[in-house]
Amino acid sequence: MAPSEYFILILFIALGLFSLVAAIWNIDWYFQTDGARMFVQRLGRNGARVFYILLGLALIACGVAGFVYW
Repeated sequence: MAPSEYFILILFIALGLFSLVAAIWNIDWYFQTDGARMFVQRLGRNGARVFYILLGLALIACGVAGFVYW
């Protein structure tokens, strides 16, 4: 596996962890960004938190699967 592929997989895991931590700790500035504000308006704050927890878990799973199956 090339170094750039390792970087991408590590980036997936890092971004997944960031999304997971921001959603669990309910970080205000994270949910006030333009991208997250759309989900907050449609799903409510708790719904957006659940969405970002699932998104974080999916990103982490993709990164780990890339390391395991590559």
